[in-house]
Amino acid sequence: MSDDWRAGGFAIYVHWPFCAAKCPYCDFNSHVRREVDHTRWRAALVRALEAEALRTSGRRVDSIFFGGGTPSLMPPETVAAVIEAVARLWTLAPDAEVTLEANPTSVEAGRFLAYADGGVNRVSMGVQALNDTDLKALGRMHSVAEARAAFDVARSAFDHVSFDLIYARMKQTPEAWRTELREALAMAADHLSLYQLTIENGTRFGDLYRLGKLRVPDDDAAATMYDVTQEECERAGLPAYEVSNHARPGAESRHNLVYWRYGDYVGIGPGAHGRLTLPDARIATETVLAPEPWLDAVDANGTGILRETPLTGEEQASEYLMMSLRLAEGTDTARYAALGGEPLLETRLDELIDDGFLIRDASRIRTTARGRILLNAMLGRLLAQ
Repeated sequence: MSDDWRAGGFAIYVHWPFCAAKCPYCDFNSHVRREVDHTRWRAALVRALEAEALRTSGRRVDSIFFGGGTPSLMPPETVAAVIEAVARLWTLAPDAEVTLEANPTSVEAGRFLAYADGGVNRVSMGVQALNDTDLKALGRMHSVAEARAAFDVARSAFDHVSFDLIYARMKQTPEAWRTELREALAMAADHLSLYQLTIENGTRFGDLYRLGKLRVPDDDAAATMYDVTQEECERAGLPAYEVSNHARPGAESRHNLVYWRYGDYVGIGPGAHGRLTLPDARIATETVLAPEPWLDAVDANGTGILRETPLTGEEQASEYLMMSLRLAEGTDTARYAALGGEPLLETRLDELIDDGFLIRDASRIRTTARGRILLNAMLGRLLAQ
């Protein structure tokens, strides 16, 4: 089987599905539970890793990512047990990135040093806003003061600290976003994930929007905020290396680069997805979605895998194109073709280049700043049959 995955690397994703409360904009696989059997969950996560290691033995793990949900609600000993299991079952790279997502409440910030002792070296904090009124409107449980205090603790505990902010929030103006973004950049984070608020079906915000009770900035204002984001981050030395992610050189999220460069990754925990290259096929994996059924499945079968789908060469090529064009470094057209992609029609490429959406440089194609905003539309044109 092809070793194409080596161009992206190999990673482990661990999904912790629990939150203290459900945010009104969130459509992630997250659940509120009054009680969690942490001993049982710890054993199940390790057992699920053992099952995946049987078919990917001998590989070097470049990164581990604890996502959610709210992984900073995990006991530090559970996080440490997972990291120890990965190191036992595979070869953990000496400089492996181990990331944990965290909410910046004072209780969770107090666990940061314990996580660092267990092997975490990067934290990604869900700050979302530097305005208490907006934090409340977003359903967040922390204040700006708590977020700043947690950030200071994180800076002392971890090699790299990132945090998320949402823009194009209710009643937000481009001028207000510029001021808030400058405050964030002044906090000396080395990585920022900056997302436009999207209204998702099945969320509280989705219901309110449908009823006309929630208003967000129009498309022109949102586009202006995107431009402000690029200007301010470039000026501060954190250019966009991906559509929504900005970093100082060397501080990029190596785990997410595995996804965007189309490497292989194991996904464990409820609703986790994976991509694995096996001797006879590259497969997409999907685990049982709900927490308790996933736990029962692991107890009964040793794995929470719900389904595995072999990917054709054309499907792999399309996935690679969709992921890699999100990156500033762009897509290697030779790799796209080698995976089994149909030749990218020169006429389509030339049109997108002439229109200022793409740049072609040797064997790579990259989006321009203008093209990045319209990435989905561009992909539709490139992949149209």
